[in-house]
Amino acid sequence: MDRGDKLSLLVDDHALAAHVAAEAGRLLLGMRDFTRDPRELKADGDHRSHEFIVRFLGRERPGDAILSEEGADDPARLAADRVWIIDPIDGTREFGENGRSDWAVHVALVVEGQLTVGAVALPALDLVLSTGGGAGALPLRPSTPQRRRILVSRTRPLALAQALAAELDADLVPMGSSGAKAMAVVRGEGDIYVHAGGQYEWDSAAPVAVARAAGLHTSRIDGSPLVYNQPNSWLPDQLVCPQNDADQVLAAIAKVSQ
Repeated sequence: MDRGDKLSLLVDDHALAAHVAAEAGRLLLGMRDFTRDPRELKADGDHRSHEFIVRFLGRERPGDAILSEEGADDPARLAADRVWIIDPIDGTREFGENGRSDWAVHVALVVEGQLTVGAVALPALDLVLSTGGGAGALPLRPSTPQRRRILVSRTRPLALAQALAAELDADLVPMGSSGAKAMAVVRGEGDIYVHAGGQYEWDSAAPVAVARAAGLHTSRIDGSPLVYNQPNSWLPDQLVCPQNDADQVLAAIAKVSQ
């Protein structure tokens, strides 16, 4: 494959990621029967979304490897040039609760070690944010209000985020899934998403790809790069914020972490 062919394929991958994330989201919306046992509903949603995405990618990109939260890890992915990283439901708790929209579907692609493609579907909002143009293109980020807003877990707000809010004189905004919080920064509904409570690659790959495409800063909380398709898929922390704020936010994180 020459360079021109590879670039053409990557353009198609953006649309494919957005499409499969959207279709998995529609599948999940159709499953949200809240008369069912919540544990059964959430487990069934995870399984069916995983099976749908894996089957779709297997048909459209049969030579690619897949790393999924719901699938068995195949070490052969480490030698693959192209690896899809998926989270069939990010925010399973919120998916299983009536009235909640802060859950997501993540589809990302790592090409030759580089996070290249990403799509985050927010099915309950009928929205897909992606690294591609056209349908699913990124909205313009509104201007930042005077007080910054830090996205935090609605059930387990981190002490780090609380200390950071005090240091930056910012407000805390509780929200569900990691993808929903990162996309809130992309959409201008928040200003900083910081997480240090433990995650895996599938929790951040697609949101980070989309945030980067939107021109935002993304990194570990110590400022080091977020790297994907590693032997250990544990990637415990992340920061998403505007580029102009990154130095100040990283310095504040370092200060409150001491």
